[in-house]
Amino acid sequence: MKARVVWVEDSVMMGESGSGHGIVMDGPPEHGGRNLGVRPMEMLLLGMGGCTEFDVLSILRKSRQQVTRCVVELEAERAQQDPKVFTRIHAHFIVTGKGLSEKHVARAISLSAEKYCSASLMLGKSAEITHDYEIRDEQ
Repeated sequence: MKARVVWVEDSVMMGESGSGHGIVMDGPPEHGGRNLGVRPMEMLLLGMGGCTEFDVLSILRKSRQQVTRCVVELEAERAQQDPKVFTRIHAHFIVTGKGLSEKHVARAISLSAEKYCSASLMLGKSAEITHDYEIRDEQ
């Protein structure tokens, strides 16, 4: 896997993934940024959310669960001193579907957290990561 980050100006950077996708990153005005894009640490949090959601959906599909929507709401705390690593991350899953099994949803989240989500497992080296979920039935 490769990636490239090019400094544009001030605190603005353009990230390009090995698959050719780009994203603007920037810092807050108090650090010379213009607030044009996500912060690099926000990217890490978003990456974890995308990674675990991908796993959960994949596991639920294999279990023949009829998922119609899945949202992961993430909340993180960072250390007060440099390096300001994540110290706590909470992921709240909202899984919507038809006749979803709570057992299957709980199992999918657990498997992602403990076995499959590379981003969660990596960030878990410095942060306490917790999960919970709610299931919404779509009539």
